[in-house]
Amino acid sequence: MDKSACFYLGKIVSKYSYKGEVLVKIDTDEPEIYENMESVFIAMKGGNLVPFFIDRCRLHKSQLLRIDFEEVKDERAADRIMNHELYLPLSMLPKLEGDKFYFHEITGFSVEDTVHGNIGTITGVNDTTSQAIFEIDKDGKEVLVPITDDIFKGLDRERKIVNVATPDGLVELYLGE
Repeated sequence: MDKSACFYLGKIVSKYSYKGEVLVKIDTDEPEIYENMESVFIAMKGGNLVPFFIDRCRLHKSQLLRIDFEEVKDERAADRIMNHELYLPLSMLPKLEGDKFYFHEITGFSVEDTVHGNIGTITGVNDTTSQAIFEIDKDGKEVLVPITDDIFKGLDRERKIVNVATPDGLVELYLGE
């Protein structure tokens, strides 16, 4: 399985028992939907995604899954997968409707500002900062727009457009308008 056809689910953060169970910190607003998974892909050395089948998977506290893998039955085997990332196929993502979106799905969407009109095309979303940011390309210039409730005004999936209302001076800062 290729990583581009998958989404990041979480990371193995600790061992849970001497029988090989592990705890996975998952990156989701709805952890309960991943409680009864049958398998996941684990990114091994070199970035290869390897399927691992699950004997038992359940929620542990709020953002942790306690997983008992078929192939991992002792501490030594658990050590080999510690700190590795878990992925699932994009087809397993729940369908979002309305103005909710996954960051990967809006890449390539045009961005329409209420004042400036088209301010470019989304090339990605930076979510490594405290506030997620649209990364937008406008004729070779990068425009960064925070994703906040005040700025994000909606999206049109059919027309592939994200609507924003940027604060005064933000677009001018990048484009010199």
